[in-house]
Amino acid sequence: MATFFLIMIYLSFISLGLPDSLLGAAWPVMQAEYGAGFGMAGVINIVIASGTIVSSLMSGALIKRFGTGQITLISCLMTAAALLGFSFAPSIIWLMVLALPLGLGAGSVDAALNHYVATHYQAHHMSWLHCFWGVGATLGPIIMSGFMREHDLWRNGYLTISLIQFALVVLLAFTLPLWKRMENMQSHAVKESQVQPSRGQSEQPLRTKGVKLTLLTFLFYCGAEASVGLWGSSFLVNVKELPAAVAAVWVAMYYGGITVGRFITGFVTFKVSNRVLIRSGLLVSFSGAALLMLPLPTFSSLIGFLLLGLGFAPIYPCMLHDTPERFGKEQTQKLMGYQMAVAYTGATLLPPLLGWLAAQTTVSILPFFTAFYIAFMLYGSERVNRIMKQRAAQSETI
Repeated sequence: MATFFLIMIYLSFISLGLPDSLLGAAWPVMQAEYGAGFGMAGVINIVIASGTIVSSLMSGALIKRFGTGQITLISCLMTAAALLGFSFAPSIIWLMVLALPLGLGAGSVDAALNHYVATHYQAHHMSWLHCFWGVGATLGPIIMSGFMREHDLWRNGYLTISLIQFALVVLLAFTLPLWKRMENMQSHAVKESQVQPSRGQSEQPLRTKGVKLTLLTFLFYCGAEASVGLWGSSFLVNVKELPAAVAAVWVAMYYGGITVGRFITGFVTFKVSNRVLIRSGLLVSFSGAALLMLPLPTFSSLIGFLLLGLGFAPIYPCMLHDTPERFGKEQTQKLMGYQMAVAYTGATLLPPLLGWLAAQTTVSILPFFTAFYIAFMLYGSERVNRIMKQRAAQSETI
């Protein structure tokens, strides 16, 4: 029963990833059909992300009131209905209206499942959980490209993803009693593992040295990941002159790199520290951005997207898992909330900013901005590591 329940959690995270990459993959065709400006996808993305931020901030109270199972069911139902609406939307205005419930549903299920896995399961399951998000994010563009390959039927792509989501809703509805039973069985473990804050610890974690740099690293990471996902297809179509369907598949390979990388990371964490994995991921992703910047044959762009995905894979889950090690368990509860909020802010603001700049200039700026974000993340991460070493040395001398 425990294994089946874990599979349900993973399936729910696949559903979370499915819609995330659809807009970017389909936008070159959607833009032409609606006669919209190039940067309008960024505006729609802002509405989605704003809903995600709001529902994430409310998730603590909602989980306490309704439980993880019901929140997951309701959230999946909201996203399924919103995606169904996308497939019939007659105008950009309708897309923006439907983007709000899409974001609200995604934020609630994201926070609920992350909280549940962090509370009830070991650390490597966090990497595998985000790996299954990558499965959904990879399948989305592949499904969309199948409908766009010959007839640009992007609406059928959204309809298909919506039907998959509705199927998961039905499965969640039938297994809802299992969620309640498992939560009751595991509740005693939660009480035993809860760490009570020490009264001697600061009540203002933002004043802790290294915290602000860490938050900026989260901001730029999610901004970079979302920017590549949203504008990668447009970059390949407009700069590399690839057909929209082929570009969607190549962007799917980017998400495939994230998926495979996080699956592997789940095993590597047994032998390699989070800090080494973060550093290695940043260096690999920078090499991928460099391939996109250089005037190389078109096929090198596919390798670049794969390297970006593989490099990005360990960064987010390892940074989350490294929070207690960096700043202490007493600070972790507050800092987790801050980190999630800043991460969503980066995903909300940086992609449309890049889209606006690309509309004024050219979308070929995408790899240059991505490389800048990665370089800052590397600086911030290594700087925080040095701060942690200094703090450890000082505590040993006391």
